[in-house]
Parts: sequence; C-alpha cells; structure tokens
Amino acid sequence: MDFPVFDLVTCLIAAVVVIALFFLASAVRVVPEYARLVVFRLGRCIGEKGPGIILLIPFIDRAIRVDLREQVREIPVQTAITQDNAPISIDFLWYYKVFDPVMSVLSVGNFELAAQGIATTTLRSVIGGIVLDGVLSEREQINQALRARLDEVTERWGVKVTNVEIREITPPRDVQEAMNRQLTAERTRRAIVTESNGTREAAVNVADGERQAAVLRASGQKEAAILQAEGERQAQILRAEGFALALERIFEVANRVDPNTMTLQYFEALKDMAESPSTKFIFPLEFTGMMQNFVANRKEQASE
Repeated sequence: MDFPVFDLVTCLIAAVVVIALFFLASAVRVVPEYARLVVFRLGRCIGEKGPGIILLIPFIDRAIRVDLREQVREIPVQTAITQDNAPISIDFLWYYKVFDPVMSVLSVGNFELAAQGIATTTLRSVIGGIVLDGVLSEREQINQALRARLDEVTERWGVKVTNVEIREITPPRDVQEAMNRQLTAERTRRAIVTESNGTREAAVNVADGERQAAVLRASGQKEAAILQAEGERQAQILRAEGFALALERIFEVANRVDPNTMTLQYFEALKDMAESPSTKFIFPLEFTGMMQNFVANRKEQASE
C-alpha cells in the first residue's frame, strides 16, 4: 500500500523539527550566577563559560558544571592513635570552595573523594603528634592544623579549604571513666575550697563586726565619761559659786546686824545649850576676851 506524498512530507517535517529541538536543547545552556561550565571541544578544554546563556555545538562540545558556592562535607568517624598510644574516635566537617573551575576539573578526577582521603590521613598524622589531654583541650589548634594541611594539597586543584570543625571526640571507655572520676574530684575540691572561703570570709566579717562594735563601745564610753566629768565639773563650779554667793550674803547680813542683836543671839545660844542634859563647860565670851588680853600682855613683857 502506498502512502500519500503529503503524509510523507509531514513526517519528514516533524522529524526535522524534533531533531532541531533536540539540537537546540543540547546547544543552549542557562548557567546561574553561582555556577560555571567547563567546556571541552573535541576533547580540548576551551575554558569556563557563564553565567547566563551559553551556546554549545552539539556532539562537539561537552560541558561540565562546577558549583562555586561554599560546600560542606562530612568525614566519617575515624580512629586515630595519640602520641601516648590512646585510641580515639573523631569525626569532623570540612568546608571548601572552588575558586578555579578549570583546575578543579583538569587536575583531579574527583577532588571531593581525593580531599576526603587526604583529610583522613592528615587527621591521623596530626593526632599522632599530640597527647590525649592535648587532643581533648586543643580542639581549635587541631582544626587550624587540619585546615592548613588540607589547603596546601587542595590549592593546586583550584579548591580552597575555608574551615575544618571537629564535631566529636570519643576517647576510650577507661579514659572516659577516669575523666569522670577526675571531674568529680575537681568538683568536690572546688566545693570544699568554696566552702572554706565562705567560712573564712564569714569569720573575717564577724571579727570585723566585733572590732567595729568594740571601737564604737569604747568611743561611746569615752564620750560618756567625758560628758560625765564635764557635768561633775559644771556641778562643782555651780556648787562653789552657790557657796560663795551664800557666804557673801551672810557677810552682808552680818555687817548690818547691830551688837545688841548679836548679844541677844549669844544669850539664846547659851540658853539652848544649857537645856541639854549632857555635862558642859561654858566659857563666856568676856572670859575669852580677858584671856586674849592676858596672853597679849605676857607676850609684851617677855619681849621687853
């Protein structure tokens, strides 16, 4: 059965369109900003292309896509021996970034797999030169050493190692138990030291408070004694002044009393004394005057 000419032409046109679309799809590439295409033409590298729309020759050009963003890869758990022969398990992450797409394709077949192998050997080399205590306490230094050594190798591949972070370090079980005992002992020691410091500070505070109280008591007693002495002195002064005023008043009154009043007072005093039942010897005032005159005359005669 013969096909019509029209159907044959339609089939040919459809085949041409499909082939054209296939060629167009394989020839046109859209490269984002964070990627580049390393183009090989008949097996020869003609450089990197992108970003944007890239036209390739079908069946002649071959393109390899390279991501320029920073990538992170995990290194599985590795067992390493420290300088003091302690086996430890370590896993870490390493971050890298491609800065030369052509070198990353031409210099190494799979730089990620190669970098992982170098990372594991470098890890064992670095850990082998550090004692166990140093591995547990110097994590940042180990990160820097791993990053520097990896970067030295990957730089020739057009790859920059930006960071290395150790995620977990697992020492042997007996070492973990010893570390736990040491940690418990250290915490106990700190608690004892803290308690002793608190007791010492409390004793110092109590002694200081007692000293300040004693100083305040002594100061108060001193001020009280001073005030008491000052009060007694003022009282004595006032009593002396009162006594002097009294004497002055008596003297003034005595000066105004006439002899008759004094004689009357003298007689009243003698009367009161005579009324007393006790035995008394009374010398009248005139007798006393006569004795004074007699003694005076004898002194004058003796002097002559």
